[in-house]
Amino acid sequence: MSGALLEVTALEAGYGEVQILWGISLAVQPGRLTTVVGANGAGKTTTLRAVVGSIAPWGGRVVFAGEDVTRLSTHAKAARGLVLVPEGRQLFGAMTVEENLEMGAFSKRAVRRYAERLDRVIALFPRLGERRRQKAGTLSGGEQQMLAIARGLMSDPQILIIDELSLGLAPVVVHQLFETLKALKEDGLTILLVEQNVHLAFAVSDHAYVIAEGRVFTEGPPRSLAARPEIRRAYLGL
Repeated sequence: MSGALLEVTALEAGYGEVQILWGISLAVQPGRLTTVVGANGAGKTTTLRAVVGSIAPWGGRVVFAGEDVTRLSTHAKAARGLVLVPEGRQLFGAMTVEENLEMGAFSKRAVRRYAERLDRVIALFPRLGERRRQKAGTLSGGEQQMLAIARGLMSDPQILIIDELSLGLAPVVVHQLFETLKALKEDGLTILLVEQNVHLAFAVSDHAYVIAEGRVFTEGPPRSLAARPEIRRAYLGL
């Protein structure tokens, strides 16, 4: 699909000798929120890991902002603005909220706009402002997820990739986080989301991919996908 900020073509990957991805192709248009859904074990997280470089793809291409970045390291991709908020948050628990945010702003592009980005994330997540000196490991689950997203935003991303936004969080916090996603999208940020809460993900998304057994089963506007009975039953749990 031309004009895509991120284009993944025929991606293959796995762990050890076990192949998980069998030719995944997807595209993320600039300024849009694209969601990937599917059953547990379908290959969603593996797809994100192969895209950002935390595992090496076995085959296929990852093109970001017109550049083939397939073989670049995670660090090099993040420096270009391809940023992952990983499943399970992976914060530095012994460091303060502010120190975690500083860790996000490691690239030259992020350092230049540090103060501006910090003001922005505190405005998005006022609770983090109240807890700037608190150790990340002592925050609630919802606060830790806010911090993980804020740390990603401190990197000044061109695209923010979020793996399992709502996992293990209380419904009220999940709704707050999805409102934040909407605000970020309205600001023009490009977002790729892997999410188990299909209802909420589809409500904020412009385009969706359904992954099954390491392949793209179908794609399209969320509303049309959710209307298809066989997809509702087999893949969306609706």
